[in-house]
Amino acid sequence: MSNEATGDDASVIVIGGGPAGLSAALFTAKNGLETTLFDTDETWMHKAHLFNYLGIGSVGGSEFMATARQQVDDFGADRRQGEAVTAVSEAGDGFAVETEDGEYEADFVVLATGANRDIADDLGVDFADDGTVDVGVDMETSLAGVYATGAMVRAEEWQATISVGDGAAAALNILSTVKGEHYHDFDVPADAERVFGDHLAE
Repeated sequence: MSNEATGDDASVIVIGGGPAGLSAALFTAKNGLETTLFDTDETWMHKAHLFNYLGIGSVGGSEFMATARQQVDDFGADRRQGEAVTAVSEAGDGFAVETEDGEYEADFVVLATGANRDIADDLGVDFADDGTVDVGVDMETSLAGVYATGAMVRAEEWQATISVGDGAAAALNILSTVKGEHYHDFDVPADAERVFGDHLAE
């Protein structure tokens, strides 16, 4: 990330619109980072029905995705549905992301492309012996500013709730980097009242 980037102008591109990617985009957009998400809607969630997700009794995967997408949209992320990323490369202090429709630049990139690790491989990040992308607990790869999440970093544990946590961990690390101190996104009832006002559930 450029040393001049601040919380007001730092930018994030998220590649992949499943639970991990949407979670990352939700946290970064909600906290003021310019966030663009590219989603080709190839998530396995459309084959799922969730009743092992804490706090959700029972919901279809497609319904879950619709709610998650609406949350991301409501917090101001630029979600580009159906626009596929064709290449990612380092560009100055950040990254250039190419699609069939154009080229975009960002300070940070979050990879959330499921078991497809081609972009990570093209970027030259480190891989683990089992073929997954090697990351730390903050989900950052060996290339500073690039994060990998979900099935990209896990050989077997592909549950939605784990992927959502991966996306959140990546986003919070990005926010901590931008703000120059450990960042917590912990909301209280007053925050919900401020954001949702009369729409707040009793």
